[in-house]
Amino acid sequence: MNSDLSATPEIREFRESDWEAVWALLKPVFREGETYAYAPTIDQAEAHRVWVEMPRQTFVVRNDKGVVLGTYYIKANQPGLGAHVANCGYVVAEAARGHGVAAFMCWHSQKAALSNGFQSMQYNLVASTNEGAIRLWKRQGFLIVGTLPGAFNHARRGFVDAFVMFKELDPEELKRNKPSPFGPGLHSIR
Repeated sequence: MNSDLSATPEIREFRESDWEAVWALLKPVFREGETYAYAPTIDQAEAHRVWVEMPRQTFVVRNDKGVVLGTYYIKANQPGLGAHVANCGYVVAEAARGHGVAAFMCWHSQKAALSNGFQSMQYNLVASTNEGAIRLWKRQGFLIVGTLPGAFNHARRGFVDAFVMFKELDPEELKRNKPSPFGPGLHSIR
């Protein structure tokens, strides 16, 4: 595996030409029914609507070969009087997991939220079984502010608790806590 990190993967706004690669990341995650509440049978058109059309912005992370390693969206958590709170969703390519892509996207999304005028960020339905994500969000400063008993219908485990996670956004904290560069191996992912 090539571990040359001289070319850092890029994160940029989604372009329509990215869609096939983004759908290739989303489809297996949605189908497995373990982390997102979308119907496992969601079709490509509906996935495009909820991941690209409805959010304020959608981003992709690509390696130096142009391979999409991850994607996230940002939108208002609620309309009107709740529109100052951001909400995001993140998906990392299976081959890129464990290399810091999710941490970087989370950090980047907080900066994007601030630049879009959001004051805080909330995740509404974090499955309690999604332990890796929960650890990551906590490291990024998110708190579990509520537990929703049996609110997530996990494909294999049935009804499990879900957490509401929340963070006030602080530009100074984001400057101090920028994640380190992506781990080795991201450049060799094809």
